Amino acid sequence: MKIQAAVLQQMGIASPYAASRPLTIETLELAPPGPGEVLIKVAAAGLCHSDLSVINGDRPRPMPMALGHEAAGIVEELGEGVTDLKIGDHVVVVFVPSCGHCAPCAEGRPALCEPGAAANGAGTLLSGARRISHVGQPMNHHLGCSVFADHATVSRRSLVKIDPTVPLDEAALFGCAVLTGVGAVVNTARVQAGASVAVIGLGGVGLAALLGAHASGARQIIAVDLAEDKLVQARELGATHTVNAGQPDAMEQIRELSGGGVEFAFEFAGSIRALDLAYRITRRGGTTVTAGLPPSTAAWPLAAVSLVAEERTLKGSYIGTCVPSRDVPRYIALYQQGRLPVDKLLTGRLALADINHGFDLLHEGKAIRQVVVFD
Repeated sequence: MKIQAAVLQQMGIASPYAASRPLTIETLELAPPGPGEVLIKVAAAGLCHSDLSVINGDRPRPMPMALGHEAAGIVEELGEGVTDLKIGDHVVVVFVPSCGHCAPCAEGRPALCEPGAAANGAGTLLSGARRISHVGQPMNHHLGCSVFADHATVSRRSLVKIDPTVPLDEAALFGCAVLTGVGAVVNTARVQAGASVAVIGLGGVGLAALLGAHASGARQIIAVDLAEDKLVQARELGATHTVNAGQPDAMEQIRELSGGGVEFAFEFAGSIRALDLAYRITRRGGTTVTAGLPPSTAAWPLAAVSLVAEERTLKGSYIGTCVPSRDVPRYIALYQQGRLPVDKLLTGRLALADINHGFDLLHEGKAIRQVVVFD
């Protein structure tokens, strides 16, 4: 079938993107689902910094590529062997397919699936196939998803069935922002009620983490960012304190507010400066969690003795250490109960034709989470 999709031909094109137009809207050929695959009609797809990092070249991927990795949609066709979904089911797309057989999957850590990571790096589906093409030439998939398109063929392992009463434009956020942010708090760090928390970087993922910390019963949540409007929103979402990271004494402010440092510091900005700040504001015996994705060449000098002498813990968190089939329904249930107001993260709805402008807003820090919506 023919689809309309946003395609990136070349990384590193300079902003403003509304003028340079790194993403072009192309008519592509989408093949039907093969064994273990599903065709979905995409309802909404979120704009994420992980997309932006491919556009600007920070996260190199094979080109050309149909972009987009965070979405929700409706099942339209089932490939051979898919028996646990039916046509009409509502699903969330998850950007790491899990094979279920490799060592991480066997250990209950599907976010670290080795074949899934290899397929994502190669620009294919989990099966190794490419189901999209342009004028007879294969097109690479973005993280097995390629959901900046009206339809997508994906691995069954990239989908989680959800309650059909959840609005699909809001459901899209659960595939990346919510899994990553909330998961970093409840899975990676295991924040307990009464803990003190700092969240650095208040994009969609960071604010989702703030919601997760609030839902977990953290007694103190210090929100940190460079943008004052994001600090205002953080207070509305449950932050007990806010600090502008651009202030020269930001670290001292946070340490004073927390009585010497927080028990858990989370970094979502994807910068070494933010990671260094997160580590410095973590108290003795505390845990620093990083879920930001800086350029692959970035390095951070660490005073290694502090890990021993202060019994520090430094942890990475990828997709919130999630088990998607377990966590997506749990987080949606919390959302439905009003305990995880993910809808407040949604700051804009766009047509596919306006996607480059949407990435300008994201690049400039003027949007939290925007979604491209399809009729």
